[in-house]
Amino acid sequence: MPVEILKISSEAPERHVIEYAASFIKRGRIVSIPTDTFYGLCADPFNLFAVERVFQVKGRPETRALPILVNSIEQAVGLVRDVPDVFLTLANKFWPGPLTLVVEATHRLPLKVTGNTGRVALRWADSRIATALIEAVGGPVTGTSANLSGHPSCTNVAELVAQLDDRIPLILDSGDTGGTLASTIVRIDGNDWSIAREGALPNSEIEKVLRS
Repeated sequence: MPVEILKISSEAPERHVIEYAASFIKRGRIVSIPTDTFYGLCADPFNLFAVERVFQVKGRPETRALPILVNSIEQAVGLVRDVPDVFLTLANKFWPGPLTLVVEATHRLPLKVTGNTGRVALRWADSRIATALIEAVGGPVTGTSANLSGHPSCTNVAELVAQLDDRIPLILDSGDTGGTLASTIVRIDGNDWSIAREGALPNSEIEKVLRS
């Protein structure tokens, strides 16, 4: 079936569109939404069928964890085992925003979502659409970029359809995200940390906070 594309406002997401998208995710299906960086693929991280489908849609190796979007620090903490101080420091300073934190996952999360690593990549995107969708779903959603693995991330629906076409059933279209860089990724091991990927949030900003 051809993909369904629905317009949505990034500033004031229409409630009926959000509820409609949430109904897809609750049924184990995938929805693509715009975030503050690129378009992402949202599915229920606790539904193994949905998680498997995300890997298939992207052609993503199953040894690579799927990032997860949350809409509060409290929600993120519920997915982390033995929450490190560094995690809370960075989350309180930079969330919502383009920062992904990689930490030890709680046993609540299926191992498949973590790429069988036991670690989870968490982000609270500065996106009213993402925040509203998570609220409507009643829990976090996957937030991997909506593109074929190894291909460029998509800032608009035309790019997205060119890559994924009818692999996903629903796209929420708010226009071009204007994103040029992905989120910065910080890996946290206890009180040790390292920058795994510099992105939209400069390394210097992270270092300044953690070394102050």
